[in-house]
Amino acid sequence: MRLALTLLACVALAGCDAPTPDPAPDTLPEPEAAAGGLRGAINQPLDKAKSVDATQADDETERQKALEDAGG
Repeated sequence: MRLALTLLACVALAGCDAPTPDPAPDTLPEPEAAAGGLRGAINQPLDKAKSVDATQADDETERQKALEDAGG
C-alpha cells in the first residue's frame, strides 16, 4: 500500500513542470488602450452626442432668430 501511494505521488509530481517565466519587458505587447482602439471606441459615441448637441443648439438659435424676424 505504501509503495502504491509513493508511486502515485511520483507520477503526480512528474506531471508538474516549472512555470513559464514572464516575458522580458522589451517584448511586452502594447496595451490596447494606448494603441487608441479602446479609447476611440469609448470616445466615438461621446463625440457624436456632442455634435448632435451643438447642432440642436444651432437650430434653436436659428429658430429664435426666425421668430424675432417674423415679429414674434
